[in-house]
Amino acid sequence: MIGSSAALEVGEAHVVWSGKRVLVRVGIGGDLSAMYRLSGAACAACLLLTWLVPRSASAQTWNDPRSRALVERATERRAQQLADTGIRDFKAIAHGYVTFLAQVGEGLSEPPRVVKADELVNEIFWMAPGLSKQRIVGRRDTLLLPTDINYHRDHLGIVQNNFPAIIRLGDGDEVRDVPHPLSAQGLAAYDFVISDSLPLNLPGRTIVLYEVKVRPRDDRQPRIIGAVYIDRDDAQVVRMAFNFTRAAFLDSALDDLFVVVENGLINGRFWLPRKQEIEIRRGGTWLDFPVRGIIRGRWEIGDYQVNTGLSRGLFAGPEIMMAPQAVRDTFRFSGRVLDSLPPDVRAVTDVEIRKVQEEARALVRAQALRRPQTLVLSALGASDFARFNRAEGLALGGGLATRFGRGFDAQVRARYGVDDREVKGRAALEWRSPMGGARLFAVRDFRDAGDVQERSGLVNSIAAQEFGADATDPYGVEGVGVGVHRSDVAGLRLGLDLSTERQTALEIRARPAQGRFPRILPATALRAVRLALSGERTTTLSYFGTEVRATSELRASRITVNDGLVPRATTHVIRAFLSLAVERPIGRQRLALQTYAGAVGGSGDLPPQELIWFGGPTSAPGYAYHEFAARSVVSQRLEWRVPVPAPAIPLGRFGTVPGQATFAPFVQGSYVRRAFDADAAHPSGIYPTVGIALTPFFDLLRIQFARGLRGGRWTVNVDVAREFWGIL
Repeated sequence: MIGSSAALEVGEAHVVWSGKRVLVRVGIGGDLSAMYRLSGAACAACLLLTWLVPRSASAQTWNDPRSRALVERATERRAQQLADTGIRDFKAIAHGYVTFLAQVGEGLSEPPRVVKADELVNEIFWMAPGLSKQRIVGRRDTLLLPTDINYHRDHLGIVQNNFPAIIRLGDGDEVRDVPHPLSAQGLAAYDFVISDSLPLNLPGRTIVLYEVKVRPRDDRQPRIIGAVYIDRDDAQVVRMAFNFTRAAFLDSALDDLFVVVENGLINGRFWLPRKQEIEIRRGGTWLDFPVRGIIRGRWEIGDYQVNTGLSRGLFAGPEIMMAPQAVRDTFRFSGRVLDSLPPDVRAVTDVEIRKVQEEARALVRAQALRRPQTLVLSALGASDFARFNRAEGLALGGGLATRFGRGFDAQVRARYGVDDREVKGRAALEWRSPMGGARLFAVRDFRDAGDVQERSGLVNSIAAQEFGADATDPYGVEGVGVGVHRSDVAGLRLGLDLSTERQTALEIRARPAQGRFPRILPATALRAVRLALSGERTTTLSYFGTEVRATSELRASRITVNDGLVPRATTHVIRAFLSLAVERPIGRQRLALQTYAGAVGGSGDLPPQELIWFGGPTSAPGYAYHEFAARSVVSQRLEWRVPVPAPAIPLGRFGTVPGQATFAPFVQGSYVRRAFDADAAHPSGIYPTVGIALTPFFDLLRIQFARGLRGGRWTVNVDVAREFWGIL
């Protein structure tokens, strides 16, 4: 069998259809090949293998003589530098940003949101043999979400010692003392290979850098994984970019810690810090919840003055300290912090950091970078613990998740409805790799017939319980399936799910505190085999400075409708839906466009749960929830967001609400092709909307007023900012 021996390396796989069979030609090690004839389920398994397993590059020869000779020269050169008496002292200026960001939502794929941003200017001092000092002479910050975070002192400065024989960050409370790869201990603890070369242009000359990949020989030990960039001729270390093994972390809440340090040639002789980046990611330790905190530091160092005769007394006290307030008051910044913040700081991962991450995953076992095997509580949002809707009333639940190692995870989530007295839940066994993954799943739960989420889960539970305003249209689902996904295919995350399931209608079981619930979806009882191809593009920078996010699904279903005990006609249904969001900042204002488009067709009568349901504060403001049942829909919203003055409200240690809110007038038009000819109240055509929205309190709330202009009404909706719906 292919892959039965760990010594075989798959080079290429070619798949050729031949009637009912598949011919698969697999290149092994570039010289051998094997021919296999497959049929049935084996065909699908083979196609998934070729989709999930990337074409590998030729094997690298670790610790070859050329690579070992270079790193040994670089190790000797570093030792000479540490003892170099040619440089007695220096001082410089470091300008940097330290930002705290929050990333939320399933998969943690959406860009993080800036919570707090600090801009700093530090005076840098160094004296032989190893004295260092940093004095913060300028600092300002901006608070974008309420927080009482205080950075560790070492987060407010640069790495100044160029890492001697051990790598230690700041006070050493996050990472253990890790051997430097270019040290006597490191030469025995790491493997090395030259993987690339690139020119570096300097005034008057060009040097060639060799990229040397570094991996630990024992990835269960505290080590780094990454690359060092070494001058081919002089064996100087010009750059390092690395991650750490899991064993290196002292803080159990750490998910990842990435470091990029780059040196520049000063006075034509000394390689001293020029640019640095650090990214620290933290998650929960006892709860598997899609929330992560990120600290990012970015620094540029310049204005070097070498051998100025610094006083040894300058280095008394802590290594990083604040200058007196009178000194800091004299420092003047220009513009706002956010105006000068690097434009890609909201990216999920900076380009340099992402490269370090990808290389680390390629060089060591995934288990060496992941958290240890644990059993933890698990939830995708607050609604997994408690929710309220008309079909089950108050429902309480939770979940458990564990890691088995080798990329395998398992999750189980369940809840119990007080009014319907039913247990619902989901279970999944998943295998993940850097390129994608696969999963087996089983479900006995509710599914919402709407393609567009109209409210956050938390606000909907409150509105349903208190006022009978339930913006969900659920029907029951029981089934099993298998799915695969592939990451970063032309910027998209693709998923393919195959499932077989039984669907049933639900009844209204709960009563609100006041008012009454509208009708619940009259779903048709049926059995279905579904094949769904989904695509997602998380928010990324695109042409003309726009931010683009898109999700889509193309689904084919084979449906058998139950008529009592006798199966009725079989229907084939094809369904597609697209959501596209485009935003572009224009100065301090912002243009936001939101598009929804969908269509459904089939060989017979369509069950209600397969139709496209529209209407509500998101899909069609100014119209009743799911007022429209359609076979096709195209909806476009245009919104202009303008900052306006607002009261500044102090929140104690959590900061102050900025004296600013966002005012957002909008228009929206929805073309609806009705599903039922008998629905005379909603003929096919365009249903326009006008409205305004106000987002105060750090832009965390959205208060929206809208009017439907074709048989609609005035509606008011208050909700949390959409970025946080994923955890509510």
